[in-house]
Amino acid sequence: MQNTTRLAAVDLGSNSFRLEIGRVEHGQFYRTEYLKETVRQGNGLDDSRNLTLPAMQRGWDCLARFGERLAGFADTEVRAVATQTLREARNRDEFLAQGMKNLGFPIDVISGREEARLIYQGVAQALPNIPERRLVIDIGGRSTEIILGQGHESRHMESYRVGSVTWSMRYFADNQFSKRSFQIAEIAAKAVLDEALAIYTPDQWEVAYGSAGTINAVMDVLVAAGWPAGSVTQDGLDWLLDKLLVAQTIDRLKLAGMREDRKAIIGGGLSVLRALFELLGIKRLEQATGGLRHGLLQDMLGSAQHASDLRDHSVQRLAAKFGADPTHGHRVGRVANELFKHIAPEAIDERATRKLTWAAQLHEIGSHISHSDSHKHGAYILDNTDAMGFALTELHKLSLLVLGHRGKLRKLEADFEDNMLIQQLLVLRMAVALCHARRDPDLKGITLRRDVKNARHFTLSLSNEWAKAFPQSAYLLNEESVAWQKTPWSLDVSVG
Repeated sequence: MQNTTRLAAVDLGSNSFRLEIGRVEHGQFYRTEYLKETVRQGNGLDDSRNLTLPAMQRGWDCLARFGERLAGFADTEVRAVATQTLREARNRDEFLAQGMKNLGFPIDVISGREEARLIYQGVAQALPNIPERRLVIDIGGRSTEIILGQGHESRHMESYRVGSVTWSMRYFADNQFSKRSFQIAEIAAKAVLDEALAIYTPDQWEVAYGSAGTINAVMDVLVAAGWPAGSVTQDGLDWLLDKLLVAQTIDRLKLAGMREDRKAIIGGGLSVLRALFELLGIKRLEQATGGLRHGLLQDMLGSAQHASDLRDHSVQRLAAKFGADPTHGHRVGRVANELFKHIAPEAIDERATRKLTWAAQLHEIGSHISHSDSHKHGAYILDNTDAMGFALTELHKLSLLVLGHRGKLRKLEADFEDNMLIQQLLVLRMAVALCHARRDPDLKGITLRRDVKNARHFTLSLSNEWAKAFPQSAYLLNEESVAWQKTPWSLDVSVG
């Protein structure tokens, strides 16, 4: 961030899309502009978990407006993430393709735990860095994140599929407030959040903090009614519930401090918040000024090195958990990156190198389940895991590399138009073949070239001496040539 004077974070939440822009001075971020639009994508998922066209259009229109404001920003100055609604949406790729065009920047769909990590980071940056044991709660539109941490370090984080939008749609769909509907909504929320009882017990934290929309909406109403600013108590929640029951319907709800766009989801948000108070034994919830987008900005301020270190740790944890051989993983990674230099010197940067290295370290994680189908199991693990520092889209790219590192290529759903992915896959497969004996291969006598006229054609040249010295390796590389014949790309192996 040394050469950056401005940063922007985009948060595609289930209820609202937010854009925060600011300047960077002496390593600190200072907000200069904040835009928020109530897109309400969370209630746009149909019974098949597809985003409806109107819900997608609302999101696209908002992102186009954000994109106009971000014109002129560099890629390194903007980070955009999407949360639970797009985690669930089956047609998220369709939305993201147009959304990224409108915004002008990549959009990462992050896992629930990654969202929780960023939330804690955003909350902690606004608090004193003292060894206080903290409980942080963020009730979003379709998910609730709960985190334990101490000082600026998060210790345990979870994401639960319960939120203000989903609970309002499910238990207050008729826009009616009744004692019975709140009872049912709170019981249902407790059923989802019940497992939190074993983790977030009162002896694990000293101060509880609430972040984001629901907590802020409740606080605004309580402060407008004369309650002390800065925290929420059970008495305050009881008072607000009474006010909603007296109003009976959303149309008759008139409370100072409550925005119009919050009325439709206050029932669901309040029921989830009350359930958390009872389950976790919360007496007082302090209002936190930071949140997800502030965590994003802190990640960006902390430099790419911090993010890479976090990802390295996640990869090492996954490899160890599933018994992958770290020595062999690093060996395959070194060979893959060496071959990559031959064909894509202009594309070599730290990100490309790290991605190949991570794929190599993880390519055998499925062997813990089954040797014959290890690549399939490894890909499944990566597509269904939470890895700190990674977006779901990044993990999917890694899963494609792991899935394609051996066997037939037509099994891949990979986009063969993705030049970078295909080049990385090509050298990873070669590296796995060259390292088949689980020792460092001799790369002298091997040359890999990319055709100048046809960028999708590669030639691997082997010297006669090398082919004679390593006949099994030469055979495996010839098999690679055959495998690529059934794709839009081609590989020739030449011995001479």
